[in-house]
Amino acid sequence: MKEIFVRLERCMGCRSCEMACAVEHSMSKSLCSAVAERPGPRRRVYVEMAEGHKIPLVCRHCEDAPCAAVCRTGAMHQDPQSGTVERDLEKCVGCWMCAMICPYGVIGRSSGSTRAAIKCDRCKSLEVPACVNACPTGTLVFATQENFMEMVRKEAASRLVRDTRSTART
Repeated sequence: MKEIFVRLERCMGCRSCEMACAVEHSMSKSLCSAVAERPGPRRRVYVEMAEGHKIPLVCRHCEDAPCAAVCRTGAMHQDPQSGTVERDLEKCVGCWMCAMICPYGVIGRSSGSTRAAIKCDRCKSLEVPACVNACPTGTLVFATQENFMEMVRKEAASRLVRDTRSTART
């Protein structure tokens, strides 16, 4: 199963992921039009500053999701096929218990009249989530754990070769 991985060392805090997320979840799917929408579209990824570094925070779709466990209406639940933690808008009563218990602080509130919980849905209608596609530095990667680890190993090997060559020249 694919998931969103974060390469902390690459984030420059441009917030392109936030913008792409909000536009993808807007009614118009267009930046120019989304700006005028009321209520405005909400992002589901948050770029925060932590210990001098920018870090994009996104739902980890926990295996034993505390947000789903605490949801008294069953609005937050784990999809057995995809493994993603999803929210059923029809069942959400806006109590926000899920947001209070989320260990990553990535469940927000909709700006509509229901004040329902909103969270990353991994852009189910897209092959690659909008935030990942928009990231200019490759901070966000959508891959299986095996593919991600293989990519990291190959990059580490390339760095070692480069470092060895530069050391040998000096």
